[in-house]
Amino acid sequence: MKSIQAGSPRPLGAARTKRGINFALFSSNATRVEVAVFDAEDGTELARYDLPGHSGNIWHGAIGLGRADREIHYAFHVHGPNEPEKGHRFDASVALIDPYARGLSNRAPLRARLIDGAFDWGPDRPPAIPWRDTLIYEMHVKGFTQLHPAVPAAWRGKYLGLTVPAVIEHMKSIGVTAVELLPCQAFVTEQFLSDRKLNNYWGYNPVAWFSPANEYAVHDAVVEFKAMIKALHAAGIEVILDVVFNHTAEGNESGPLLSLRGIDNAVYYRLMPQDKRFYENVTGCGNTVNCEHNQVRTLIVDCLKYWVDEMHVDGFRFDLATVLGREAGGFNPNTALFKSLRADPSLAYVKLIAEPWDVGWGGYQLGRFPPSWAEWNDRYRDSVRAYWRRDSGKVGEFAERFAGSSDIFRHDGRKPTASINFPTAHDGFTLYDLVSYNERHNEANLEGNADGAKENLSWNCGAEGPTDAADVNKLRKRQMRNILATLFLSQGVPMLQAGDEFARTQRGNNNAYCQDNEISWINWQLRSTNLDVLRFVQLLAQLRRRHVEFRRETFLKGATSRATVKDVTWLNVGGAEMKQGEWQDGNLRTLGIWFGKRGNLEGRLLLLLNAGETGVVFQLPAVSGNGPWIRHFDTAIDNIEAASLGLARDYRLEASSAALLEC
Repeated sequence: MKSIQAGSPRPLGAARTKRGINFALFSSNATRVEVAVFDAEDGTELARYDLPGHSGNIWHGAIGLGRADREIHYAFHVHGPNEPEKGHRFDASVALIDPYARGLSNRAPLRARLIDGAFDWGPDRPPAIPWRDTLIYEMHVKGFTQLHPAVPAAWRGKYLGLTVPAVIEHMKSIGVTAVELLPCQAFVTEQFLSDRKLNNYWGYNPVAWFSPANEYAVHDAVVEFKAMIKALHAAGIEVILDVVFNHTAEGNESGPLLSLRGIDNAVYYRLMPQDKRFYENVTGCGNTVNCEHNQVRTLIVDCLKYWVDEMHVDGFRFDLATVLGREAGGFNPNTALFKSLRADPSLAYVKLIAEPWDVGWGGYQLGRFPPSWAEWNDRYRDSVRAYWRRDSGKVGEFAERFAGSSDIFRHDGRKPTASINFPTAHDGFTLYDLVSYNERHNEANLEGNADGAKENLSWNCGAEGPTDAADVNKLRKRQMRNILATLFLSQGVPMLQAGDEFARTQRGNNNAYCQDNEISWINWQLRSTNLDVLRFVQLLAQLRRRHVEFRRETFLKGATSRATVKDVTWLNVGGAEMKQGEWQDGNLRTLGIWFGKRGNLEGRLLLLLNAGETGVVFQLPAVSGNGPWIRHFDTAIDNIEAASLGLARDYRLEASSAALLEC
């Protein structure tokens, strides 16, 4: 190694040059910055240099390397005042991770790795699936393939596991157009979990935003992540990353110095104004990232651009996204960060999805994100669960959610596709557990079963957990089909939790964030055990793809169009249009949804719903041509083959069931 020169303040992080490596680090309160360079093989420190350049708030320097020096690891040591009461927590004895690190060392995880970046992308192109045609599949990289029999042993639970043809074919068979991956940014496990011999399985505890997690790599996380993207793109599947920019693994004032805290604590975190020793904690994770600061916004935008430009990611789901728009006066949908995301050419057209809440004051902001965003719609989740659980007075809200949630999203030119519809997600019960447990069963988390949501709007159908009672198991299957049919036929963007298509279970655990074991891993033996559920999902995917009525870009209004055909007519069991008084009937559990005009044709699709305890007979509406009616499915009937009903004038729908008819 040669001596260090002043180098350049751009780009931030570590970058190869023709003569060596340039280092640049932002810190407005540091007094001195060193970079330590380590041997990639044995981890020994090769040299340590003061960064001699200081341009504004950026410290920088460049070192020369011989041709044999192909890979190095490095860390920063940042000097400055240790005055917590003023917000400064500098400690030059601690090696810190570069916020712009593109990879972390496998041997010493808190050291950054200077990567090559070369990769043969071939003809890779983003699938660019329109929102109206999107079906999101939420999954965990490890849990999805850890037990998959077709995945080579070395690839199970890894990025490469998602490149296996059998894995991709399964997703294609159920209509998946985008996978939403739980966090793949480098993360660490909290000490309180390590003390219990548990791991942070979900990964919502980031330590290096640019770096793909090494846990899911066989050898090289960057190369293998790219290989995963390339394979999924070749199959026409987009990749959406669940990203965590609201907090970091450094936690509260008692947490470790890993990166941002030791680089410039007063800049990167929101501190309590009356006592800067403490952190604002609207995330529930100890700290909150200060997205008001220009440098923090720059870091986040640069990071997202890297994942898009270099890693070919197609979109992002932002954990606790309200934090991104928090200002001194509360949430601002017009904040500078949101404007920066859409102003950047690399990010202008990628999919952006908000989890529109955090745990602080004014944290619930569903429907208030900018027009170009989609949002997780928890009101859809709760309405669907409550209706099928037979709660009273839920028909009206259920219809609103089914129609696209216009009461939430119909403003600023937004469409039904702003609503990400989900009955289940990683946080909470699986679909099978939703219909099998009344109570959470989180004992394995070692928190006295006090963690996770207490109220889940679940119904065990008559027995808590596994049972041999045939009637209970039959009802559970029916309830799963009801919820799945609702999801696939609703307006908006459906999100299916991986494994729900064949009734996977977490044994009643609704907060399995620390269960890196068979509680969370998908049991692929259930695919054959519950093949009937899987085939029903495959049918639903075909129906959604075939009929534009289920994936409109306008809200269902129930109003008469210029052609005097309504987009939807809400029917009672007598086949007549629902009247205002009926919507207010708390005992009502039935609804007919008659889809309207399609092109120049009168609507022919009729969805019948009965969440009640007894069967009912629906009078079928009169249509021109007088039939015949075709039944695509009835969730009370195991056989899902289409069947002709001839010139039927009525249809009996059993308790807790749904049927789709076409005339």
